[in-house]
Amino acid sequence: MTIPPEAFFLHGNLRGTLQQRIRQLVAEGIVAGRFRAGEKMPSSRGLAAHLGVSRITVTLAYTDLVASDYLTSQGRSGYYVSENAPLQPMFETGPKPAVDHVDYAALTGRRFSSTEHLQRPADWAQFRYPFIYGQADVTLFDHQNWRQCALRALGKRDFEALTSDYYDRDDPLLIEYILRNILPRRGIEAGPGEVLLTMGAQNALWLAAQVLTGPGKRAVVENPSYPSVRAILQQTGCSVDWVDVDADGLPPEALPAAVDVVFTTASHHCPTNATMPMPRRRALIEAASEKNFVIVEDDYEFEMSFLKAVSPALKSFDSEGRVIYVGSFSKSIFPGVRLGYLVAPEGFIREARALRALSLRHPPGHIQRTAAYFLSLGHYDALVNRMKQAFKRRRLAMGEAIEAVGLHVAGQSGVGGSSFWMRAPEGVDTEVLARKLHCEGVLIEPGRVFFDPARAPRNYYRLAYSTIAVGRIAEGIGLIGDAIARAGPK
Repeated sequence: MTIPPEAFFLHGNLRGTLQQRIRQLVAEGIVAGRFRAGEKMPSSRGLAAHLGVSRITVTLAYTDLVASDYLTSQGRSGYYVSENAPLQPMFETGPKPAVDHVDYAALTGRRFSSTEHLQRPADWAQFRYPFIYGQADVTLFDHQNWRQCALRALGKRDFEALTSDYYDRDDPLLIEYILRNILPRRGIEAGPGEVLLTMGAQNALWLAAQVLTGPGKRAVVENPSYPSVRAILQQTGCSVDWVDVDADGLPPEALPAAVDVVFTTASHHCPTNATMPMPRRRALIEAASEKNFVIVEDDYEFEMSFLKAVSPALKSFDSEGRVIYVGSFSKSIFPGVRLGYLVAPEGFIREARALRALSLRHPPGHIQRTAAYFLSLGHYDALVNRMKQAFKRRRLAMGEAIEAVGLHVAGQSGVGGSSFWMRAPEGVDTEVLARKLHCEGVLIEPGRVFFDPARAPRNYYRLAYSTIAVGRIAEGIGLIGDAIARAGPK
């Protein structure tokens, strides 16, 4: 039996080159059982004419499928579905229940899905004025060199790094680069047993919270602060105290008398961008020693310092092993890479490593090795420098536009960053404002979720400039100013 050409259709869900799409059509049909062993494929000429592609494209796809044992070639007779082609087991599907008989909301208590977090539309890149934080600008990224590093990591020489289960270990090349190049820039000296790779900074914060807190423990977070820290701590069952930040970040003198762990973003406070000055950093370290608590330092955006030189990390002053340092490549490379790291005494790393092994073992080996090459060959530093220059231009343009429109900046970074922390007039609800601006192609981030829920103001918001083009900033800020003016007191 010959399979008719009409059995194939290049629908819009297929991706890749024409050759790859034809291969996918044939492979999916064989695996699904629509095309059976021994059946003859359409001639390359006939299928090419039906699909509107060149004959050589179909021939190359068929040849590739023969190499993968989906098809066999029988001389001048043509191509046939192979007897050895992979097949999926076929079962009769049961009826889908009309009603779920398990109340999972009651069973789980909605412990995780009820957590508030920042809402960003999936199609944010389609908006003309995306003032949202944490996304990568494709125009700045070094695609070609990242691809070359990924291809190198896929080579035979690195096959073990690609395919092995590291168990609880990490790629030694990436660990070595972090120890020799990344940490010294922050004044940190550490050994291999004091570093653990994570799936981004958020995974690092989760590991730290799980290891350090729990029922009966007391944690301090900044007010306002990164919303996910609060959500992570809530899951551990510890008590949480909110300490208001000022223009210099977290004030050590405001900490409660009894505390076990303090979470802070000293370099660029989230979300105000305040940079903690050196005297306060030393005072916080001294307070940790006097009150016997541990500090989790989320070194948020430390690479994005372009207004002046970055200060040494809190960890660099740590002589008693009280600082757990959290770093990440997710903002400086791209968010999807999901690579971060913890730096801490070996006793802490041992526990965090064991916990990580229970949940995800380790970040993917190929991603680790690709990042190691990208960093060690100098591409990372070139990327960071390019981002700094672009962010500096955008920050200047945004600052000028904000001043021209008369908007109020509530937080000001001394060293750089990628966003402005803003305050609208009293009575303006920025969640309502965000919905109205959404209809005009403008995305902003309402600020309520950053605050202590018991006393959260509703008139703060964040404007980021990591992805928006310089030429659109002034117009976008103008739309925000107009919307705030319309929303204000009449």
